[in-house]
Amino acid sequence: MAGSRGRRPGAPDTRAAVLSAARSAFAAKGFRATTIRGVATTAGVDPALVHHYFGTKSDLFLAAMELPVDPRRVIGAVADGPVESAAERFLGAFLSVWDDPAVQPALLTVARSVLEPGGDRLLSQGFLPVVVEPVGELLGLDRPTHRMNLVASQVMGLILMRYVLRVEPLASMPGEMVVATFAPTLQRYLTGDLPPDH
Repeated sequence: MAGSRGRRPGAPDTRAAVLSAARSAFAAKGFRATTIRGVATTAGVDPALVHHYFGTKSDLFLAAMELPVDPRRVIGAVADGPVESAAERFLGAFLSVWDDPAVQPALLTVARSVLEPGGDRLLSQGFLPVVVEPVGELLGLDRPTHRMNLVASQVMGLILMRYVLRVEPLASMPGEMVVATFAPTLQRYLTGDLPPDH
């Protein structure tokens, strides 16, 4: 999470206690029901100290996920440009991070944690509303939450098949071919006609 507020220096034991309490809270309660005050109480520190070390609740959530990059900065760049080519930019940003051997091992650890108990809440009540869904708002999409969750479903499948299970030919497919293959589907999710949302 380079450049985020979660990298402020602090007592290692205190930071570790806060992050441990935050991970447990986010996994058990989800993002919305977790509070800075509750995390601080569990960690035995003042809430102001949590804010000082980590900033906002969104920053704390991403620090607790132990991501090697701040996904808000990577995915947020997708909103810069025409909505008609947003899927290509999204996949380009995604591959630039996931295909980087320096950060891929840490990302794989996070991806596998989503499959563990509590991981469903980290994804559905944390990562999606904090990182993915706001992109739909920035792009000015109709039904942004619905559309971005469809995009996320495709990307999660891509992560599982290409990086976790390493299923061929997807595992060794060149990045430009991945973009050419998946961008049309993602673009339909972003701007195409969808069945009514009931």
